[in-house]
Amino acid sequence: MVGKIAYYADLLRQKQLSARELTQSYLDRIARDNPALNAYITVAADFALAQADAVDRRRMAGEDLPMLAGIPMTVKDNISTKGILTTCASKILSNYVPVFNAFAVERIYANGGVMLGKTNLDEFGMGSTCEHSAYGATRNPVDRTRVPGGSSGGGAAAVAADLAVYALGSDTGGSIRQPSAFCGTVGFKPTYGMVSRWGLIAYASSLDQIGVIAPTVEDAAIVTDAIALPDPMDATCSPASRPSAYAGLKRDVKGLKIGLIRNLFRGLNPVIENAVRAAAEHFRTLGAEVVEVEAERLDLVLPVYYILACAEAASNLSRYDGVRYGVRAKGATSFEEMVCKTRSEGFGDEVKRRIMLGNYVLSSGYFDAYYKKAQEMRNGLIADLDALLRSVDCLLAPTVASTAFGIGEFNSLSPVEMYLTDLCTVPVNVCGLPAISLPCGKDEKGLPIGLQLIGKRFADADLLAYANAYQTTREG
Repeated sequence: MVGKIAYYADLLRQKQLSARELTQSYLDRIARDNPALNAYITVAADFALAQADAVDRRRMAGEDLPMLAGIPMTVKDNISTKGILTTCASKILSNYVPVFNAFAVERIYANGGVMLGKTNLDEFGMGSTCEHSAYGATRNPVDRTRVPGGSSGGGAAAVAADLAVYALGSDTGGSIRQPSAFCGTVGFKPTYGMVSRWGLIAYASSLDQIGVIAPTVEDAAIVTDAIALPDPMDATCSPASRPSAYAGLKRDVKGLKIGLIRNLFRGLNPVIENAVRAAAEHFRTLGAEVVEVEAERLDLVLPVYYILACAEAASNLSRYDGVRYGVRAKGATSFEEMVCKTRSEGFGDEVKRRIMLGNYVLSSGYFDAYYKKAQEMRNGLIADLDALLRSVDCLLAPTVASTAFGIGEFNSLSPVEMYLTDLCTVPVNVCGLPAISLPCGKDEKGLPIGLQLIGKRFADADLLAYANAYQTTREG
């Protein structure tokens, strides 16, 4: 199976296609399909064409360019892009134009990538459907009556609908993997510290990680090689060198030992369970050993995640006060009223809910009871999963316990019911591990089902190779 990036790169290299022609074809598709899908918040057509023209000039001059040169892509709208509106899908940043690029964006530009625009998301990354956006809901291109997942739903919808070759997204609790499962794309969340977070607008700093949404594992590996480099601007970014994921992609999995996480199959929809277990069986046919394992404290991961994520969100979002940047509410007669009015008008309901929960668990008298205990339990969860990964090469689980919800259906659930949909994805963020979601079948309605593989810390290249072995033999 040849990935889309390699396919277009070959056409560009042979001069059978120009970067401008390729970029214009994607801009035409966006103009045609985005009004119905609402995958993009901002389309940067002139900027993209100028980048494409620069690539064409370099190629005509005889330069040997990187594989990403001239390939049209998109960026989630919570990742900074110099001179291009970056809203986090929030009213409070509706006028914010960054003066710098995120490190990952700079790496894409350095490799000649063409940025088509900024994609929709749940406001500040807080949601699982891409309906909590100040710019309206994104629709799933597989079935437009359904959500694409969240929070990186715009990127997943854009890739699935071929409105971009690949997308940069962010994953705080499954925000790359869950929409990838819903839209039938590949979603890769690297190890925490593998990709710099410089320029990613923070939701929960100890959980956030930039990653890739792409058509194939090969495409995800190519992009990961481009963006996963040390960055002195991010103290949490590892200074160690990274092996090339793309170079080591075509390994077989004979002798691999995979742990199927029993905890995450309890009460699972039988259709999804059958598809994921069939994927495990396929690994067996490739020569891998699959054993059932259990993480003792995994059932407690949701309260741990939401206490920590909301506490960090409350801290990070306190910077939005109407003073330094972003929207400032009008009509206030005092500083306190201006701040209160700005936040009340600027933040959506889901963001307010998480800020209030975060402030509660950080408040005097409750800090030890909630936040401190959650941090202690996080250490226990890390120890549990690290112990499992010493006994196996990777872990296997569903990505999500359901297929894509109908538009509006998720909003009828209680907040607790909504958060339960994150059960399979949040352990990876709490423990800082790499994980990938890839398609493993469809349900009775034709909606994609996602398989999740979880790897050892900083063994991202290995994990991508395991996923590639599955995808190329299953679909090829």
